[in-house]
Amino acid sequence: MIHHLSPDSDDVPVRIAVCLNSYNSRFLPQIQASYVRALGRVAPYAQLAFFESAKGEFPEPSQFDLIVLGGANVDARASWDFVLKIHRFIRTLVTTYPDKKVVGICWGHQTLSRVFGAEIVNMDVPEMGVTSINLTEEGRKFFPHAAATGVVRLQQHHRREVAAVPARFTPLAQGSQIFLNDNNTILTFQGHPEKDAQTARLRLHDTQRWFGFDAVDEKAWAALEAQIATEHDGDAIWKRIMDWVGEPSKRLYAPVSK
Repeated sequence: MIHHLSPDSDDVPVRIAVCLNSYNSRFLPQIQASYVRALGRVAPYAQLAFFESAKGEFPEPSQFDLIVLGGANVDARASWDFVLKIHRFIRTLVTTYPDKKVVGICWGHQTLSRVFGAEIVNMDVPEMGVTSINLTEEGRKFFPHAAATGVVRLQQHHRREVAAVPARFTPLAQGSQIFLNDNNTILTFQGHPEKDAQTARLRLHDTQRWFGFDAVDEKAWAALEAQIATEHDGDAIWKRIMDWVGEPSKRLYAPVSK
C-alpha cells in the first residue's frame, strides 16, 4: 500500500519503501501507522510503500529513494527461511544498487550488521522506553541538532545488541547504537525513531518476561510509563535522514552487471 502523505504538495516526493519484518504480528497495522505519523510530521511530501518481507514481499529498489528495514519480533540470529530471504534481498540490494540509501531500525540494524559480519549477542539488561544515547565525534558531526550536547534520545525495545562495529561501518554513537557505512549509503539505529509513546505501549507486556515485573507493581509500571512518555529526538532524526537521502554516496563500489 502506498501512502501519499501530502498529495497536493509541490515538493518532489521522496519515495520510501518500509520493510515490515515481523512474523505474523497482530501489531503490523499500528507499526505501519507509526511510520505514517512520524514521516508525516517531517516529510509531508513523502510517498510511503509498505512490504511484509516476512511474507516474501520486497520492494523493487529502482522505484524508491530510501529503503527502510524495520523491526521484527524474532531473534536476528535466527536462520529461518524468511530471515535468509531478507539476507539475500540485502545482499542483492547492496551489490546491484550500491548507491541506494538504506536505513536499518532495531532488528534491521542488527540484521544489516549480521550480514556485514558482526555478531549479535544477548544484553545483560534489555532496553525499553526512551534512552539517552551518547554520540561519538563522528555522530556529533552527522547530527548537527545534537552537536552541542552529544546526546540523542530514542525509544528502545530490544534485548539483544550488536557486539562490535561491522566492517566498513563507522559508529556514530557509543554502545553499537548507530552505524554509518563508509559509502554513506547505509545508516542504522538500534533505537526506534519511528516510534511514539502510543506505539511503544503496544509491547509493555514484554516487561514481565524481560524484567520480571510484577503485574501489580504500580511503582515499576509508573516508572516505565514515564520513560516511554519522555520527549525524544525521533522527529529530528527523521529530518536528518531526509537530508541524508539527498546526499551523494562516496561511489566506493561498482554495481554488479545485470
